[in-house]
Amino acid sequence: MRIQSIEHVHFEDPAGIALWAAERGHPLTRCRVYAGDPLPEPSSFDLLVVMGGPMSVHDELEFPWLAAEKECMKLAVARGRSVLGVCLGAQLLAEVLGGHVTKNPHREIGWFPVKLTPWGAGCPAFAGIPAEFTAFHWHGETFSVPRGAVTAASSEACANQAFAVGAKLVGLQFHLETTAQSMEDLTVGGVDDLVPGPYVQTVEEMRSGGQRHLPAMKQVLARLLANMAREI
Repeated sequence: MRIQSIEHVHFEDPAGIALWAAERGHPLTRCRVYAGDPLPEPSSFDLLVVMGGPMSVHDELEFPWLAAEKECMKLAVARGRSVLGVCLGAQLLAEVLGGHVTKNPHREIGWFPVKLTPWGAGCPAFAGIPAEFTAFHWHGETFSVPRGAVTAASSEACANQAFAVGAKLVGLQFHLETTAQSMEDLTVGGVDDLVPGPYVQTVEEMRSGGQRHLPAMKQVLARLLANMAREI
């Protein structure tokens, strides 16, 4: 399985996804749009992984590559490629599929529980994944679930945490790919987001949560990617 990432900032990379791919011998090619890398052609990959970033899907004037990236994703969907969107990537995928991205009622940063919905529990992408698990979050916006997709997961702070179209197109508002290092990178790169709130943890709370939750979350990521791989 050929995996292609699209990355929007240097401090949000594929992290655990790259480790999973390396362990299984799946080649992963990285496109750093923030550094001017050309966007990939659908013929060059089987799974497109679109990562997070601090910008909004609406910031096309400030980040002109966003418009081209959306067209790249539309083409990937049209050509039948699998797409996994993470945080900003999920919001981009939702918009590409006809959904909308708006401000979430709460900023959600840190380790918080996620629950599968009844539709998520029955979705091929989430087969074998626990009905409730703790995931790492870092977002202030949210997506509407596009037509044809199911609302797959939710949390106390955010109603739409995941959506899926079978096991082929998946959007995750949370960060299953997080590792101890990528979490540290995000606490530095996203430090301006750390404004006190009911769902915003301190860096020390995040580090403590990582020690408790990273191993189990790694297994959730592995199951999700394996489920997606079966569709390819």
